[in-house]
Amino acid sequence: MSRIAIAGFLHETNTFAPVKATWDDFVRTESFPGLSTGEEILTVMPGKNIAIAGFIGEAQSRGHELAPLAWCFAIPSAHVTEHAFETYAEMLLTGLENAAPFDAVYLDLHGAMVCEHFEDGEGELLSRVRAHLGPEIPLVVSLDLHSNTTRQMFDNCDGLIAYRTYPHIDMADTGARAARYLDAMLAKPGLKPAKSHRTIPFLMPLTGQCTMVEPTAGVYNKLAQLEQEDGMLSVSFTPGFPPADIWDCGPVVVAYGDHQENADRAVDTLFDAILQHEEEFQVERLSPGEAASQAIASNAHKPFVLADVQDNCGAGATSDTTGMLRSLIEQGADGAVVGVLVDGAVAAQAHVSGKGETINVSLGGKVYTDGDPPYEGSFEVVALSNGRFTCTGPFYKGAKPDLGPMALLRSGGVSVVVSTHRMQAADKEMFRHLGCEPAEQKILGLKSSVHFRADFTDIAEKVLVVEAPGASVDRPEKLPYKNLRPGVRLGPKGPEFVPKE
Repeated sequence: MSRIAIAGFLHETNTFAPVKATWDDFVRTESFPGLSTGEEILTVMPGKNIAIAGFIGEAQSRGHELAPLAWCFAIPSAHVTEHAFETYAEMLLTGLENAAPFDAVYLDLHGAMVCEHFEDGEGELLSRVRAHLGPEIPLVVSLDLHSNTTRQMFDNCDGLIAYRTYPHIDMADTGARAARYLDAMLAKPGLKPAKSHRTIPFLMPLTGQCTMVEPTAGVYNKLAQLEQEDGMLSVSFTPGFPPADIWDCGPVVVAYGDHQENADRAVDTLFDAILQHEEEFQVERLSPGEAASQAIASNAHKPFVLADVQDNCGAGATSDTTGMLRSLIEQGADGAVVGVLVDGAVAAQAHVSGKGETINVSLGGKVYTDGDPPYEGSFEVVALSNGRFTCTGPFYKGAKPDLGPMALLRSGGVSVVVSTHRMQAADKEMFRHLGCEPAEQKILGLKSSVHFRADFTDIAEKVLVVEAPGASVDRPEKLPYKNLRPGVRLGPKGPEFVPKE
């Protein structure tokens, strides 16, 4: 049995988004638990689809003693403030000092954190942890599939173990894999794995990274085959998070093996497989008007899902643009519902007026002001809630969000779920707890890029990717990068990035 210190600090940073992540955002409970410390981590996390939860279960089943320090998460946004980063970094390093002695460290990180004062948040954090630990104590990290996996991250730990599904239904499973990897290291004291890292030379739009379809599904099948070869310990592919204006933005392959030649061979093989399918990572996108027209014209018995991918708060957007809602109302859609649109003022107005009342509102368009203006109109208040419910879908499974006052509003044949706080529309309970059954709708407008597919594919007739205004721009070639490394291609087969002088 070994003693393992565990902690986590997660943020996915969209450097083009309008709102930064403060320490209060990490403390507050929204879609995932808020700041958890000490033994609380061992009671709050189990049963949830969170990497540290999977690590806890697997490590304990193998007889290891855990020393839980501090775990927190903030919903994606612009940069993490210097104060937030330094507050957690001090908490972590102090926790490591107080928890000593221990045999290893596990960290639950995202991999795409950008701070006000550091481009590479995880790289900086891991550098500090490694300096504190010294070179010998094993340090293993679980990463989000969307990690922009830098050399600084890679060089300062002994294992980077990333999710393999998008939608991320394997977050807890990834934590368990990290525990098994670390357990194998602890069984061979002093023997560190050989490791290899290689950067893919083009950016992948988020909508092209879905592992439920090709080409990404095939890439991960190949990855699993490579990992089973003799001498291999772990292989990970992180397609990256493109709305991050940093030098190291983009996809990366990492591998760990008994010998350097094994790790290098796995990385090179997967690198070649990805480049062979580069062009296929691009997807078709429709304007809100085109998508609404197709969905309205359908005679299907199952809902058409319209994915409002660029207003996905799970990628740092504000979830308050109205382009998709406006198109559905203006085209006279019937049996349509849009969600989740964030507007605390309108949610509060609905609660004051009460169920069954009609309210005149200026809905949305308050935070992201470069998109559509607020939607001005009258809505019936159909249902109200306090914004607390339990998620049942495979992505948010077990989560207990607190989204503040919520309301289901209706204008003609179009309804909209309005919340006070942000959460990606990736679980049916976000609608059901307000009395709206998703399977009974003709059209579902979901503010999500890909995660919605985990819980909504089973009821969807067809999924249309909608390119409406929002802060999570899905085409890298349209983003005003300044800090990317020269020569990286802006999208599959896209133009190369050339810095402006």
